[in-house]
Amino acid sequence: MSKLIRYGILCILMMTAGISFGQNVPDPKIYDALQWRLVGPHRGGRSDGVTGVAGSDHSYYFASTGGGVWKTVDSGNTWKPVSDGFFGGSVGAVAVSQSDTSVVYAGGGEKTVRGNVSFGYGVWKSKDAGKTWERAGLDKSRFISRMRIHPTNPDVVYAAVLGDIFKPDETRGVYKTTDGGATWEKLLYASDVAGAVDLVMDPNNPDVLYASTWDIVRTPYSLESGGPGSKIYKTTDGGKTWEDLTKKEGFPEGILGIMGVSVSPVNSDRVYAIIENENGGVFVSKDAGETWEKTNDDRNLRQRAWYYTRIFADPQDEETVYVLNVSYHKSSDGGKTFKSANAPHGDHHDLWIDPANNQRMIIADDGGAQITIDGGSNWSSLMNQPTSQFYRVTTDNSFPYRIYGAQQDNSTVRIRHRNDGGAISENDWEPTAGGESGWIAPDPINPDIVYGGSYGGLLTRENHDNGTSRTVNVYPNNPMGHGAEDMKYRFQWNFPIFFSPHNPKLLYTTSNQFHRSTNEGQSWEVISPDLTRNDKSKLGPSGGPITKDNTSVEYYATIFTAAESPVKAGVLWAGSDDGLVHVTQDNGVTWQNVTPSDMPEWLQINSIEASPFDPAEAYFAATGYKSGNFEPYLYTTKDYGKTWKKITSGIDPEHFTRVVRADPIKRGMLYAGTETGMYYSKDDGDSWHSLQLNLPIVPITDLTIKENNLIAATQGRSFWIIDDLTVLHQAEPGLEDKALTLFKPQDSYRIDGMRRKSLTAGSNRPGGVLVYYFLKEKPKDELKIEFFDAKNQPLKAFSTKGINGDTLKVKEGSNEFNWNLRVEDAEDFEGLIMWAGNLRGPKVVPGTYKVKMTLDGKAQEQTFKVLADPRYESSQEELEAQYEFLLAVRDKLTETHQVIKLIRQYRSEMDSLETKPANLEMIKAEMDEIEKTLYQTQNQSRQDPLNFPIRLNNKLAHLNSVVGNGDWAPTDQSYEVKDELTEKIDVQLARFKKLEQTQISQIFNIEEMRTKLDKKK
Repeated sequence: MSKLIRYGILCILMMTAGISFGQNVPDPKIYDALQWRLVGPHRGGRSDGVTGVAGSDHSYYFASTGGGVWKTVDSGNTWKPVSDGFFGGSVGAVAVSQSDTSVVYAGGGEKTVRGNVSFGYGVWKSKDAGKTWERAGLDKSRFISRMRIHPTNPDVVYAAVLGDIFKPDETRGVYKTTDGGATWEKLLYASDVAGAVDLVMDPNNPDVLYASTWDIVRTPYSLESGGPGSKIYKTTDGGKTWEDLTKKEGFPEGILGIMGVSVSPVNSDRVYAIIENENGGVFVSKDAGETWEKTNDDRNLRQRAWYYTRIFADPQDEETVYVLNVSYHKSSDGGKTFKSANAPHGDHHDLWIDPANNQRMIIADDGGAQITIDGGSNWSSLMNQPTSQFYRVTTDNSFPYRIYGAQQDNSTVRIRHRNDGGAISENDWEPTAGGESGWIAPDPINPDIVYGGSYGGLLTRENHDNGTSRTVNVYPNNPMGHGAEDMKYRFQWNFPIFFSPHNPKLLYTTSNQFHRSTNEGQSWEVISPDLTRNDKSKLGPSGGPITKDNTSVEYYATIFTAAESPVKAGVLWAGSDDGLVHVTQDNGVTWQNVTPSDMPEWLQINSIEASPFDPAEAYFAATGYKSGNFEPYLYTTKDYGKTWKKITSGIDPEHFTRVVRADPIKRGMLYAGTETGMYYSKDDGDSWHSLQLNLPIVPITDLTIKENNLIAATQGRSFWIIDDLTVLHQAEPGLEDKALTLFKPQDSYRIDGMRRKSLTAGSNRPGGVLVYYFLKEKPKDELKIEFFDAKNQPLKAFSTKGINGDTLKVKEGSNEFNWNLRVEDAEDFEGLIMWAGNLRGPKVVPGTYKVKMTLDGKAQEQTFKVLADPRYESSQEELEAQYEFLLAVRDKLTETHQVIKLIRQYRSEMDSLETKPANLEMIKAEMDEIEKTLYQTQNQSRQDPLNFPIRLNNKLAHLNSVVGNGDWAPTDQSYEVKDELTEKIDVQLARFKKLEQTQISQIFNIEEMRTKLDKKK
């Protein structure tokens, strides 16, 4: 995303929130070099909308539930998020015009209305195949499940709108635009609780469409699928009039739920439907909907109907039809019998089949989108899409620390936040304890012991050291299929699990009560009464009148979030999903209901944060979106909840809040994650300001802070991280008016690492120190960055004028500079080829260092520390010995290569002499012998050293590689080899010096020659 677009998004967010840059907040351009870094994992999350591109065998799009619109131009080998910079969030439908494939429409809001469902932001349109987008209406539609484009006119589009599924909403129905989205007309409306869920256009007649409407309501405690508004309609006049087909002969009687519909492109009279009903299944009409026949009632095709229920007619064979469910099912006999198969993930939601080639398809499932070109025998990978949905995020105490989360529709994962390589790949992450929905709690002492939860009250203890797993449920009575009224303890789908910050043996978890264990889950103690409203009317089964769906997503009246004060042991906070806040100051002996009196009832307390500075202080984020209330709710208390203050000024009124965290270093600095954006506050919540930077628009489900890094769990774009919060700590109003501001660098570990761009792996934090600075204007003369040790000895320098061919690149505004902690490399020469040797300068040892930045003659300085890599047991003395050893090797290599360059310079000058001295050939022969002793001059290609034995410089450079591998003191034999090689090199250097002084100096001005070489550097 370009800086211009990012800044535009920031301005929009600021304007919509009514924010102005006050005296207490810096202009964001001061710190906008600070960026969010995508960690990953690159493992696809749920998608519910896909399309290919007519006439293109390699281009496809998918709609991500949380992560925007993605596109591939290489058949799914790589994917790019094409909606970033324009819109994001949940997208339920994406469609490409057949007549002009550069025109693409996307409709916000997913059809797969899970318990973590997110709404979207209306219709968006691209006229250049996804490069840029513009708004195209239906801004408050919330959930759009289908978009259909007229085959010859890309300005004529139909949209199936589910509307606001959380409350009665008159925006539901089928809409049409004839002017490319400028205006929309509602064509079909069933009721304020029945939205349009499926929409299909007859491929042979664009005026004929079929639409299904769906009675669907999701509350905080239930999902209700089915009712009088569930219908299938048909129009033959482009939507002017509609006929209800559910009254036709053969259609099932009784309550109807969700229904999918499809028309055969081969025969328009052949219409297929998959119907949720007590007597539901696959139905076929052979007369365009006038009569119906049930052909299949296999529950594998209609289980958990609300989540699936899609049907697709093959474009080339009217007898072939697909039904999507946990598996996808294919019939070759007109829907009578089906064979089951799976794409790489399973839980399938949408399918596009190339009208010209029925072997080419793209499928949407709970692992993103995958492509086949052979009818499903092989599919592209889901391991290249960073669209994972995470509920929570935490970290461990390993090094480099890992990030933990439960990925919806997949496993839990723990992933290194950085490594010594160039990107965060599959090698850096693995599954861990728990399942798709739970909190995770790594053991504070041994991070390879991990506790994780999942639905049904599941709680597992994973031992990564030995590969064992133990289930330690608080109460192992499987509740699956039952409503919450049948549970002794009500464990929510996403129930808290966490360790005490004061006792690494004390593990907490919560149901509707607080539980703790001090023996690794062998036994559990209840330490609270029921801390919820315990409203029996909201504790029944979920799913609706046809198909029950009791997974614990809708288990209500539970403790949804909890925390212990990091300042004072025994101060515990609990927030329930039915709107109560409790606190105990005596380790659970007594509890006080401290719910804010001005807060709406029934809000879900989504996250609670105990202050890192004061045990009486806490914060919480609450949401009411499942009741149709999208307002942000953040509160703080300074007196154990006796009084509360609402702190949402500056947050957009529809950016409902999911999480709030307090900075553990800078008091009063807070971070908030909302459904639509990131915010920060420097005044303890009195005012909030955007911290979106380059972060895509995506729900922020959780935040945590570790080592001055801010880590975000997203619902659709995996994990992201800001690597240096100290810049935000230091940023102050007015700095934008200064010519130069050099921020104090964060103390940095002595480890390697590079930042390499990749479409299939996460971005790594580069090794070394990150230096941030702000330039009001570009340098008039020079900007120079220099690094010094504690004795003020220079180590490395960079300049806009260039040093040793390396030119510092800067820009007006905020800048980031990365020094890898290495001093100058050994000098090389043109054409140098070596085997297993390097010229790298060593990394500096742990200690205090200084960065000096000079702009047009005026300097600023800051100090920082280099920290030892804790993975090594080496002492400071051993690291210093390594450093001195490598410096000596470097310097000897430089001296050697300078001589080789001089020899080559002399030889060239000698060959051009008009009058050649009598001893010239003798001098050249001796120079040749010296050079060949120091370097293998026969090397011309990289693998020539396998044929021509390496010489002294390569052997010494190999020692640089050997001793520089890791953070260790040199071995005794390394010293022995260095001394041996150095002695042999010195013999040749002395020999050359003698030749130079006694013979060559009689021919050339030696100092003049050396000056020529220096100028060539």
